[in-house]
Amino acid sequence: MASKSVSAPPDRERGAPGDRPLEPALHLVATPIGTAADITLRALEVLQKADVLAAEDTRQARKLMDIHGVSLAGRPLVPYHDHNGAAQRPRLLAWLAEGRSIAYVSAAGTPLIADPGFQLARAAIEAGATVRTAPGASALLAALAVAGLPTDRFYFAGFLPPKATARRRALAELSKIPATLVFYEAPHRCAAVLTDMARELGGDRPAALCRELTKRFEEVRRHTLADLAEALAEEPDPKGEIVLVVGGAVARPATDEDIDEMLRDALSSLSVKDAASAVAEKTGAPRRDLYQRALALGKS
Repeated sequence: MASKSVSAPPDRERGAPGDRPLEPALHLVATPIGTAADITLRALEVLQKADVLAAEDTRQARKLMDIHGVSLAGRPLVPYHDHNGAAQRPRLLAWLAEGRSIAYVSAAGTPLIADPGFQLARAAIEAGATVRTAPGASALLAALAVAGLPTDRFYFAGFLPPKATARRRALAELSKIPATLVFYEAPHRCAAVLTDMARELGGDRPAALCRELTKRFEEVRRHTLADLAEALAEEPDPKGEIVLVVGGAVARPATDEDIDEMLRDALSSLSVKDAASAVAEKTGAPRRDLYQRALALGKS
């Protein structure tokens, strides 16, 4: 069976005379999440020099290139998104195999972060192609920067399930993570999501609702989950792109009842001495005191 041919993009000048040509690779290019000025010089260089351009939203990509004076100059601009990725990947991988350079841009932000480019990058890696990044804007990092919550440890949870039952189950699983939680959310679900967060994570947790980051009407609301849920329940749906940042779980000191329960569990399979040692390690309570309590529980 004859192999299907893939038409190669036209050869073209790559930048000004003397400039280094772009490396044959899949280049993942971060694009602005708001203001067009957020793009990096490196990203513009890659968009200018790549043999092929692939974009989650080709109209948005053309608009961005027009703003910054980057011409297509006869190069292909290939749509690549959730609905056509499987069909487009062989074509793009064939160009990579021929030694072409491909620039992939998401609709906004850093490719692969809640973005269909993941499958393309993984396929390119599995095919032995080089994958490079031109880093830049990211709604995830921008929200962490302005939320006012700890950034030494964070967990990106992406989009929660749209159905309430599945969403609450997912939140219950995340409730014990001792790190700042970051979510992307659709405006029309935001009020319901915050209500579920207050219920499953605790209404007193600090949180920030970050909306339209780097755009003209950028807004950051910093309150507890309960306060944010109450405020949004009384307002129309917020407009624009939203990132929710929520404080992580904080370990509370074990109560006497907690310690007795842990000792009872430990005594079911351990000696008094070992049970006291195990609970001391978990709680930080003095081993001698725990030994005496374990003895008393054992007798009772």
